[in-house]
Amino acid sequence: MITHRQIRANGLSFAVDECGEGDTVALCLHGFPEARIAWADHLTAFADLGWRAVAPDMRGYGDSERPSARSAYEVQQLIDDVAALFEALGARRRILIGHDWGGVVAWQVALSDRVPLDGLIILNAPHPNVFDQILKDGWRQKLKSWYVAFFQLPWLPEAQMMARRGQGLTDTLTGQSANFSPAALETYRRNILKPGAATAMINYYRANALSLSHPPRPTQKLKTPTLLVWGDADFALDASLAEGNEVWVEDFTLARLSGISHWVLHDAPDAVTAAISQWSRAKGFSRSSPPAAG
Repeated sequence: MITHRQIRANGLSFAVDECGEGDTVALCLHGFPEARIAWADHLTAFADLGWRAVAPDMRGYGDSERPSARSAYEVQQLIDDVAALFEALGARRRILIGHDWGGVVAWQVALSDRVPLDGLIILNAPHPNVFDQILKDGWRQKLKSWYVAFFQLPWLPEAQMMARRGQGLTDTLTGQSANFSPAALETYRRNILKPGAATAMINYYRANALSLSHPPRPTQKLKTPTLLVWGDADFALDASLAEGNEVWVEDFTLARLSGISHWVLHDAPDAVTAAISQWSRAKGFSRSSPPAAG
């Protein structure tokens, strides 16, 4: 059973959907321009692994609080949100899961050592060193990332997404995938029309444009066991970004989803949960896992 509530963390109020019990918390971070409903098809499956699965609306989104300053959306603030959410939830074992912008934040949390993680699961978001290198090497990813430059413009991106009572946003999404549920699309349409919401969501890009295009390059391998789930028909991220991540992670697993778009949570929920379940059991993160050797 999925429950809904508000919790305080890092000085803000966050709306969360929650399923399962215990102090092994799987915190699920959505991407742009989504919301916690993106995880609706996954929370029960995660709870079946023995996790307390929690999906928040990230700051600025949905029913969570929306600071007005652009600086409030800088990546360090987002890292601090994750650390505070784990603390507010009483997590003793921490699994961090992120898609798209949620994946960007999840990588940064893991690399920052701000909070200890037991496991990291990323969906269609590369290690920042891999993104940096691919961006430098050629024009394919630069062309795919054109929208980041568009989002630096004042008011126009907001106007496009809010056009026709939010149909501008939902038309864009349905043009990229036919698998968004009516409930998800209506939630995204409604959310974009909330006062200040469109600007808050776009401020993720405006506040972090430089760090996205020229991120500081971590030099040490990440020690957290990491699963990267990759839909290889991604319109926004070149397929080459799925390669080379293992160079930067000591314990790395790649699960490719052939023919699946950037919107993996909506396009292939069963395949996503199957990949995560298989990995979690192999790594000893689920209650049905075999005992670790030694």
